[in-house]
Amino acid sequence: MEGDTTRICKIATFNLNQWAMDFEHNKANIIESIKQAEKEGASIRFGPELEIPGYSCEDHFLEMDTTNHSWEVLAEIIEEGYTDNIICDIGIPVYHKTFLYNCKVVVYKRQIHLLRPKIQLCFEQNYRETRYFQAWTNIKRVEDFTLPKVITNITGQKKTKIGVAIVKLNDTEYAHEICQEMYEPSNPAAELYLDGAEIICNSSGSHHHLRKLNKRLQLITTSTHKSGGVYVYSNQQGCDGSRLYYDGSSMIAMNGQVIKQGSQFSIKNLEGVYAVVNLDDVRNYRREIRNKSLRDPDEPEFPRIEIDYNLCQHDFLDLTEPQGEIRIHKPMEEISLGPALWLWDYLRRSGARGYFLPLSGGLDSASVATIVGSMCHLVFSAIHDDNDEQVLEDLRNITRQDDFTPESPKDVAAQVLNCCYMGTKNSSEETLKRAKALSEDIGFKFYNVEIDDLFDVTKTLFHNLTGKEPKFEAHGGTYNEDLALQNIQARQRMVMSYLMAQLMPWVNEQNGFLLVLGSANLDEGLRGYMTKYDCSSADINPIGGINKSDLRSFIAYAKDHFEYSSLQDILEANPSAELRPIDDKTKDSTQIDEEEMGMTYDELNQFGRLRKIHKCGPVSMFKELLLIWKHLTPEEVATKVKRFFFYYSVNRHKATTLTPAYHAEDYGTDDNRFDHRQFLYNTSWDYQFKRIDKLVKHYTEKKKEV
Repeated sequence: MEGDTTRICKIATFNLNQWAMDFEHNKANIIESIKQAEKEGASIRFGPELEIPGYSCEDHFLEMDTTNHSWEVLAEIIEEGYTDNIICDIGIPVYHKTFLYNCKVVVYKRQIHLLRPKIQLCFEQNYRETRYFQAWTNIKRVEDFTLPKVITNITGQKKTKIGVAIVKLNDTEYAHEICQEMYEPSNPAAELYLDGAEIICNSSGSHHHLRKLNKRLQLITTSTHKSGGVYVYSNQQGCDGSRLYYDGSSMIAMNGQVIKQGSQFSIKNLEGVYAVVNLDDVRNYRREIRNKSLRDPDEPEFPRIEIDYNLCQHDFLDLTEPQGEIRIHKPMEEISLGPALWLWDYLRRSGARGYFLPLSGGLDSASVATIVGSMCHLVFSAIHDDNDEQVLEDLRNITRQDDFTPESPKDVAAQVLNCCYMGTKNSSEETLKRAKALSEDIGFKFYNVEIDDLFDVTKTLFHNLTGKEPKFEAHGGTYNEDLALQNIQARQRMVMSYLMAQLMPWVNEQNGFLLVLGSANLDEGLRGYMTKYDCSSADINPIGGINKSDLRSFIAYAKDHFEYSSLQDILEANPSAELRPIDDKTKDSTQIDEEEMGMTYDELNQFGRLRKIHKCGPVSMFKELLLIWKHLTPEEVATKVKRFFFYYSVNRHKATTLTPAYHAEDYGTDDNRFDHRQFLYNTSWDYQFKRIDKLVKHYTEKKKEV
């Protein structure tokens, strides 16, 4: 490894848009990434976690087929010669002895040199890795692994090593972290760096949620700042079949600085990130911090896997300078990009010819329409600015038009989005105007229909059945009658939405079907402020993981960014379901969301974060909010907390039927994957509320003494 030649190497890492269980697609992406890395002159190629089967296979990992197919794809890649001239790190599931491991495989010259299993598994929030995989516990030890016949038949190699080791090349040493390991308090990188590794590659399947990239950047730069070294991060990008959007951001950092950063959001199937680094700079950096780099001489070393290969194949390439300002999107930009690209992947892979959205003229459905509008801008830009043939081919497949080439984002919207305003006599003229104006700004197909006939027919059927006719409270009815009549309207909109989604292509003499988009925000899901099986029920929901405050910021941003001037009126309007009779004099809705909920959206945001992220029950939430809401008395705080937990628990059953939604917040309410709590509660919370009452009395008396 010593010598007079400067150790300059070119490294390639990739964002890959993989699709769970689509082995042909995933193989094609991996091969193309290797070809691009070689073309760019890179001497090593890194890819994301579990890139062969796709990360979100979930219970498919319990099937032997998934592992077998992964080996078959790897064998094909090796047999076709793609790893003959470049070291490739590829993600794959591996059975060893009686357990399944999440592994990186090091391949070069038709030989598998190492299977590196994941040490620390992710089993929190959206992840259930311990359900499928075993964590590798034999740190600093490798074992023999008998390769499957499909590999042996091609390579002649019967065995390789499995375990945590450092790969020793002729001119440097490198090692691995896999996704979650980077986030752990005792992450492996520090010890691997101290034991001589100069490059650490981290292969991830890390999803996007708002404001997350900052944390990732901090961990990567801190790791190399403390120990010196190169850190290569690779991630999946796109919707691979689940509620998550993997947000790329592959990057290369060195000695505490990011020198190359990939995009966080991209419509491309793959994106390479390349950097030319001088590994002698790592040694020089470590000499400056040698007092921090001392190892216990009795500490056992990591095993070495030797490969006869020179990573540093260049003497005079221009080094990649530190990037300088790191690109971190603001939250409203993240909402504009992440959900839009998630919708694009979902649309192009679902077989649908577009989306259908019940458009109310309110902020939530307008946010969904605007996100689709953002998707149309991204698609148009990829086709016209980047000449992306894959995106154009996907759009033509969606529209069933082999010669379609859009001339503007509105051309795209007119093909992929259908919206319908479904008014009743309880709807105001203003909401219709707002919905129609938005359709003109974005360019989607807009329909307007009154559903009073459906409403009246349903009431008549009920009257014929029971002899009774329900009335709104404003007309002398009871609360239960009023609520039932509201729900009739809401549920009929859902039925009408699915009817139109199935038949509007037929009406327009087109083939295919439309996917129905939901538009219930995160806070409404938390409080249960929605009708079960109304317009909140849909095929997918791009805003189900986004709170109302962030949606407002997004709409304000989109108004200027996309020049959708109609969004200004939507921003200024009071949120209303418009399911009760309007005021005869003002012609405005008598139903204001925050008044009806008994809490503001900002308060719901606070309740949600304390309940989920801070793990607060009623009593601990009361204590926390006493410190936060100093403008309120203990009695007022207690009332708000009790109100929240009553409505949360009485409506919790609705979470079991929430539409699959884009995950964007750590206090999401997705009952199926993320937020595991019962849905049948004693809604009086007797014990907890009594404890709060005692605390209120205690704090009130203390305050009087002061």
